[in-house]
Amino acid sequence: MIHKKSKPLFNVALHAGTLGARFLFVFILAKFLDPADVGYYGLFTAAVGYALYLVGLDFYTYTTREILKASNEQRGKMLKGQAALSCGLYLLLFPIAAVLLQQVQWPVGLALWFIPILVLEHFNQEVSRLLVALSEQLTASIILFVRQGSWALVIVALMAYDKESRNLHYVMASWAVAGVLAASLGLFKLGRLQLGGWRSAVDWRWVKKGIAISMAFLLATLALRGFQTIDRYWLESLAGIEVVASYVLFLGVAGSLMTLLDAGFISYAYPNFIKLYHQQKYGELNQSVRKLVLQTLFISAAFAIVSWLLLPYLLTWIAKPVYVKHISLYPWLLLAMVVNAFSMAPHFALYAQGKDKPIIYSHVAALIAFVASVMALQTSWPLLAVPIALNVSFAVVLAIKAFAYFTAPTANLPTAQSQIS
Repeated sequence: MIHKKSKPLFNVALHAGTLGARFLFVFILAKFLDPADVGYYGLFTAAVGYALYLVGLDFYTYTTREILKASNEQRGKMLKGQAALSCGLYLLLFPIAAVLLQQVQWPVGLALWFIPILVLEHFNQEVSRLLVALSEQLTASIILFVRQGSWALVIVALMAYDKESRNLHYVMASWAVAGVLAASLGLFKLGRLQLGGWRSAVDWRWVKKGIAISMAFLLATLALRGFQTIDRYWLESLAGIEVVASYVLFLGVAGSLMTLLDAGFISYAYPNFIKLYHQQKYGELNQSVRKLVLQTLFISAAFAIVSWLLLPYLLTWIAKPVYVKHISLYPWLLLAMVVNAFSMAPHFALYAQGKDKPIIYSHVAALIAFVASVMALQTSWPLLAVPIALNVSFAVVLAIKAFAYFTAPTANLPTAQSQIS
């Protein structure tokens, strides 16, 4: 049994392990796979990431707030409703996916992994979100490590010592096996939570209400994820699949910043934001938001310095000229991740207060900004058009969310202690 005071530290250690495993994984792929295969892996993961929102409808945004307000006896009924909705969406979308997968120009066999991995990723993602919302961050971190870190380590070891494993088939197989293990852990934990209401009939009225609310979030999420999906495909059309491989490598490194922040700070902060808002402790909420901003600043600065100093040595180890040739992509991708990181504090503060419109507007505006920026830059700077556009898009998101939060009536209310003094 882990002591309560040690749980945050152990949670961070698990996320650090996941982060380290993914970090090694992306460099092992770059070293042992053909750059084209690394590019196709990037296209595959982008497609899975986008499809997750189509099969989930961002319904968790509704479920999370409802579950936190409900008693334990009602929570199982809510999750059953969400599960019923997902099953219906799978029945509707699977035939469409099957047709589309026949049209993609991925390596032979890669498309066959798409649906199994999509289902596993969706289930594990929803369970992890539920556990975080219920302040079960430690279990969520264990599932995350199994789902993302464990198989990455397996692939790192296999590719280092077995030349036969240096292909995408082994990567996908390891991903799927880890997904099954993570899902098993998730089911076990759900059983231990003893949530009531599983035997109740699905409340379709509640589901319909959730769809109506989450659809607005879905539009915003599809817009936000849209430019983080088409970026790789657009870059391929402008510069080729090998440049996409470099983009995937450098984005994998830069994206580690978000994983680090989520592990140590964001996953703890946003449930607290919701709690403080519902308790009408607006001063404490604002103090918590500012604390998250300062934490983001410190971690981002440290990450930027360390990653920039280490990257040349890692590229020398990979020993493939194509990555060194396109190292100019990294500063732009790193900057984009930093800007994105700073938008998280106002994002979750707005979400906690139920102020959804600024979130939706910012994401739609970001997609428009991305498309406009790439179109404006693609002729003059085909290599940098996409990463520069990524920065513009995240800057738009940050500006709109920050403005909405800091101009809200509750943004400058003092804490209870300052009012007493």
